[in-house]
Amino acid sequence: MNDQELIHRIRLGEDGGLELKEVRFQGKRIAGPRRDDLADDLAAFANSRGGVVVLGVRDGSREVVGIPVERLDAIETLVREICTDSITPSLDAGIYRRELCVEPEPAASTTELKPVLLVEVPRSLDLHRSPRGWFRRVGSSTRAIPPAELQRLMIVRASTGLMTFDESPVPRTTVADLDTELAERFLGEEHDFQAARRKLRLIVEDGDGNPRLSVAAVAMCTSEPQQWLRAAYIQAVMYAGDRLDTEYQLDARDIVGPLDAQVAGGLDFIRHNMRLGAVKAVGREDVPQYSERAVFEALVNAVAHRDYSMTGSRVRLHMFSDRIELAVPGALANTLTPDALHLRQVSRNPLIVSLLARCPSPPGLGKQRLMEQRGDGVPRIRADTKELTGRYPEYSLVDDSELRLVLPAAVPF
Repeated sequence: MNDQELIHRIRLGEDGGLELKEVRFQGKRIAGPRRDDLADDLAAFANSRGGVVVLGVRDGSREVVGIPVERLDAIETLVREICTDSITPSLDAGIYRRELCVEPEPAASTTELKPVLLVEVPRSLDLHRSPRGWFRRVGSSTRAIPPAELQRLMIVRASTGLMTFDESPVPRTTVADLDTELAERFLGEEHDFQAARRKLRLIVEDGDGNPRLSVAAVAMCTSEPQQWLRAAYIQAVMYAGDRLDTEYQLDARDIVGPLDAQVAGGLDFIRHNMRLGAVKAVGREDVPQYSERAVFEALVNAVAHRDYSMTGSRVRLHMFSDRIELAVPGALANTLTPDALHLRQVSRNPLIVSLLARCPSPPGLGKQRLMEQRGDGVPRIRADTKELTGRYPEYSLVDDSELRLVLPAAVPF
């Protein structure tokens, strides 16, 4: 941006990409702008579309009052310290000294050059926190990011590898909401319970520095996750025929509680409603309608990898006379496709996966833990279903926002 472009923008006033600040002194002390105010503005630009802060301009009148040349070093040091010490993670801003040509007063014969400090803040892939919280730019104002919007922005930050959504803070939760008994099963032999739950990211700080439960902690370490994550449950329905028809529901329940309890509840629902057939070999042999191990793996994957930022969507487990349909909220992570699910492993919620890997498996499945983190869940679903039914299960994406799994029933029944 050349000088004329900058002067033109200053004349128009502050907007979504420009902040003007007058620099004031009291003796040798910098009286304005205040450090926290400037930190909020810089972080807000980084969290939005980027922007420019011009130091040495009076906001109300848009007058270029400048900065005494001998004080430029002190102002530049202040800005640099704010970027590196007051904003987390550190902000990489460009700091430049410029002299702007100020139009002369009617009685004056020459123009005057006024030194200013230009701070250019690029849009950042990170989410930056200033001392008073998380902010973004809305028009010409710097405003705190509302909790719901902050969670969505956490997803963007997750793409940088700095934080995943299941590690983000859940608004309105407190440390007292953590169920100690549920949490202790993940902390092993740690003697310092307070430190361990933070180390494991069960307790995290929100934008104001308040301790909150993470999404993973709510999902795994509270008895009623749905109190905060309203759609974090499994809706299970058994239909009499082969199509959705509310008049022919044989069984229906909402399976709630911590995620490992939901897996057990979903498996129990299948076991309760699944029919047994018989084949004649040397003697009578009972044949289940579905592979319990395949159903189990599908349920574990559903609660482990669903998109918990989609607050209005729940996992749907629907049983029909000839199939099971499992609908899981969220598009596939990264570049995964339905056809490649059995070939690659990508985790959307690594903290939740880690916690599930420490939970014991329901009896009768030949497994020790809910998740063994070997990436064999989908291959197991495919192999067991093919062996029992002669057909492979079908994965598909619906509107790029929901993964659907269809498990065919064994025939004849």
